[in-house]
Amino acid sequence: MKICLLGDTHFGVRNDSKIFHNYYEKFYDGVLFPYLLANNIDTVIQLGDLFDRRKFINFVSLTESRRYFFDKLKFHKIHLHALIGNHDIFYKHTLEVNSPKLLLKDYDNITLWSEHGKLEIDGMMIDMIPWMCNANENSIMEFMQNSTSPICLGHFELLGFQLSKGVHSHEGIESNLLANYDHVYSGHFHTKSTDKNVTYVGVPYQMFWSDYDDTKGFHVLDTKTHEVEFIKNPNIMFNKIYYDDSNVDEQTFIKSIGEKKNDITNTYVKVVVVNKTNSYLFDMLIDEIYSAQPADLSIVEDFTDISDTSSDISVDQAQDTLTILSNYIDGQSLSIESAKLKTLMRELYIEALSTENVE
Repeated sequence: MKICLLGDTHFGVRNDSKIFHNYYEKFYDGVLFPYLLANNIDTVIQLGDLFDRRKFINFVSLTESRRYFFDKLKFHKIHLHALIGNHDIFYKHTLEVNSPKLLLKDYDNITLWSEHGKLEIDGMMIDMIPWMCNANENSIMEFMQNSTSPICLGHFELLGFQLSKGVHSHEGIESNLLANYDHVYSGHFHTKSTDKNVTYVGVPYQMFWSDYDDTKGFHVLDTKTHEVEFIKNPNIMFNKIYYDDSNVDEQTFIKSIGEKKNDITNTYVKVVVVNKTNSYLFDMLIDEIYSAQPADLSIVEDFTDISDTSSDISVDQAQDTLTILSNYIDGQSLSIESAKLKTLMRELYIEALSTENVE
């Protein structure tokens, strides 16, 4: 038997954005439910943070999430087990008041886990661990230390794991406290990662710019072999276009613009301007992006010249950052072309000027 492991869903994300509801629905209608039905999977275990906001629910977000997720689970006779996560609770020190319990009580196919316990599926014992807080931490730790279950599913905050791509957690419990399990699968952190016996499943879709170029999807667990398979979500919400017309053929460029259009409709687009010498081509790109009707377009541009004339690597405090980087690269003995490295550094620097904070 196979069961679906689904990460944080965060219904109502980005201030209850209709754009994101449409994006979510595209995943559920086009990816998740077709896979579940094609593979006769009738059990989904969601690993915490069903809803995005801790203290209230937007009625449109509730209506939409019921329509494209909860109602369809019930219609297809799929049972949902959902752990209570930190975004689902009103008080930080207890799970007693939580939104899933209040909002989903009319679904007889949903089991909510606000307390730790054991779940048996097809002869496999699974420890179910909701968000740990002051009220339950001691009892959960004792429960896990005495457990003989091979599998643990939780909503853990573990020290050293990636919060999002490239950003690591400096808080939480040590993962060696879970060493007695064969496999641990957790929600909470939004990027997929594995270290020893612990796997963060990540979220099923992109929510912030920090999710750019980060693979999203869901996992399928085999109850007999205990092996998991990752199913990728092909839908992308965040797109970056690096504009550099320093060595570009105009016809090739125009053709490439047309190829991008279908990928950016209803998505967030960021144009990073590395080199702009042809305003006509640049304006053509921007017009084509707008005609594709993106959800949002931002342009990141820096007009600072990189000087290639100086090989002095000493830092002049009057110089700008890009000049300092350029001069430093010129002064190094490198195995790659310095021009390529300068272009890369320029891209990173310009993009860093408008980095969006993770909410």
